[in-house]
Amino acid sequence: MKTPVLQKVYDPNRLRQQGHELIDLMADHLRATLSGSAEKVIHYQKPEDERDFWMEFFKDQSRSDFFPQVLKRTTHVHHPRYIGHQVCAPAPQAALCGLVSSLLNNGMAVYEMGMAPSAMERIITDLLAEKIGFDDKARGLLTSGGTLANLTALLSARKAKLEEDVWLNGHGNRLAVMVSEEAHYCIDRAARIMGLGSEGIIKVPVRPDFSMDTSVLNAYYEDARKKGLQVFALVGSAPSTATGVYDDLHTLADFCSEKGMWFHVDAAHGGAAVFSRKYKETVRGIHRADSVVIDGHKMMLMSTITTALLFREGHHSHTTFSQEAEYLLQHSEEEDWFNLAKRTFECTKTMMSLQWFLLWKTYGEELFDENVTALYDLGRVLAGMIEADPALELAVRPHSNIVCFRYTQQGLNAAELDEINRGIRKELLEEGEFYIVQTRIKKVQYLRCTIMNPFTTTSDLEALLALVKEKGRRITA
Repeated sequence: MKTPVLQKVYDPNRLRQQGHELIDLMADHLRATLSGSAEKVIHYQKPEDERDFWMEFFKDQSRSDFFPQVLKRTTHVHHPRYIGHQVCAPAPQAALCGLVSSLLNNGMAVYEMGMAPSAMERIITDLLAEKIGFDDKARGLLTSGGTLANLTALLSARKAKLEEDVWLNGHGNRLAVMVSEEAHYCIDRAARIMGLGSEGIIKVPVRPDFSMDTSVLNAYYEDARKKGLQVFALVGSAPSTATGVYDDLHTLADFCSEKGMWFHVDAAHGGAAVFSRKYKETVRGIHRADSVVIDGHKMMLMSTITTALLFREGHHSHTTFSQEAEYLLQHSEEEDWFNLAKRTFECTKTMMSLQWFLLWKTYGEELFDENVTALYDLGRVLAGMIEADPALELAVRPHSNIVCFRYTQQGLNAAELDEINRGIRKELLEEGEFYIVQTRIKKVQYLRCTIMNPFTTTSDLEALLALVKEKGRRITA
């Protein structure tokens, strides 16, 4: 028997009314943020103050402005002066797919709990594999973020390269993976989750341009072998997270081929460059990888969180997790690509393929080409401005839309400059006119910009640099 509360909760007319109101609110928000007429990117509050606000809101039964307050008190990624973390300003169509996924709530573990999105996932991953340069033996899957995708890829690598069946029997060997010292932290985390320990994460130094130094690969490999480690995989960054610099994928592929190692490319951020006619050379050699990760929510205009993991030899996508759950997963002699819980960590996952499918179908590859090209172009523009200004110092000439720089001034030592740049970033955050982040590279403090919004203009970048210099001068006065 339905109670009055349940009837109210599930009332379709209530959904219709609230949905129209919410869409109007979000459309107004989109217009204000994209145009830059909204004054701030972020209205920053201290964590304790924010918690207190929401506790009072929760207790106040008269408050009904939940969605307006959420909009006010979160970071506006659609604002042209959001130049911070590596999440995109998602296309509205992608957000609507999220609404449909949330209401339908098909968990996608097995085919009948996600028929349409499972079929779409196969189509999209096949198209992505083809775009990378894989042949028709390739297969892929979508999963919840680059961290999980990279871990899955390394588990697949371990299963493929070890003679023993680790899934059934565990392993007694001391294992290791090789990766750039500038690689995303999730590779280190994945190796530790897999039980490799600190010794099993071989961090290869980088060149002055922050790409992996391929000239020392053999020395690091042989040193690991002398320590009794079995190196089964090498991870290339496309690009690294802190600096946005791509590794030399062709040379890494040659090395892996010579040593019989698995070659994985973490292209979570920059893999979408395969769509850019201008910048696809940044990922040359990616087709030689055994596995590749590409995020939809970084450079492909999708809402968080959705990531493609692609295997050059598709059978590896079916053998990583080999177990039975009688109520859910039964053994099959067929490829069984449509029962996704056999191939991913998740049993339940969102219908994330909807946004890939709809954006690609509606706008074609041109959408991704235009977005990547516009953002990478802006990265070069920003770097040029920094190089031309004696008060600023560029960390490295960018390969992508990630640009690291700092305010500098003669007569100040390294520690003083670090403190000044931390102060600049703190003031920018608290004032909220821009949103940028910070990073340490080779123990030096830098301001870090990732240009994720194609509506960001040269004028916005000029205004940012002027504000950075103004704050730097005031702090040092």
